Amino acid sequence: MLSVEEGALLVKTARVAVETHLSGKETHGAAEPSPGLREERGVFVTLLDHANGGNLRGCIGIPFPTRSLLEQVRIVAVEAATTDFRFEPVGLEELQNRIVLEATVLSAIEPIWVKNPLDFRENILVGRDGLMVEGMGSHGLLLPQVAVDEGFDSEEFLSQCCLKADLPPDAWLTGDVRVSRFQGQVFAEEKPNGRVFERRLKP
Repeated sequence: MLSVEEGALLVKTARVAVETHLSGKETHGAAEPSPGLREERGVFVTLLDHANGGNLRGCIGIPFPTRSLLEQVRIVAVEAATTDFRFEPVGLEELQNRIVLEATVLSAIEPIWVKNPLDFRENILVGRDGLMVEGMGSHGLLLPQVAVDEGFDSEEFLSQCCLKADLPPDAWLTGDVRVSRFQGQVFAEEKPNGRVFERRLKP
């Protein structure tokens, strides 16, 4: 688990990376990363429109540990702001005045093994687990906070994760997909470029 101070540095690093990318101006002044931020971890960056009720404005991540957390968050922050196909790219003024950033640090992703696909429901705790569904040539991932924010129970969470993978909502019942779970530690800004807090999800 990261400390709130580490989480704040992670979110600040994400914001600086996006500002640098959009403005073309190099920004320095990042503190020396702690051992926790040098670890290789999966991470997602979510952009929310603070001026419009916190609506989603972009979300991209790398779920698997391929480089240090600080390096990984720089990459996905820029991608979330500029390459999420669901949205127009974020502008610099919009970023500075409207957007709050959220960084979700992932635990290791573990497959859920069950004899009967119906048992997936009992092996997922909303508010603790995120989901990844893989199979039929596709995959989809939903962060733990999605189920909380949308009010999903475990069955609806499974169906929505299948839809995210462009699969039928009942694909998790077929035995043809692999369902995995993970946990996420969420750090978020209170307002654009504001104080960072740890968002604790309630199971």
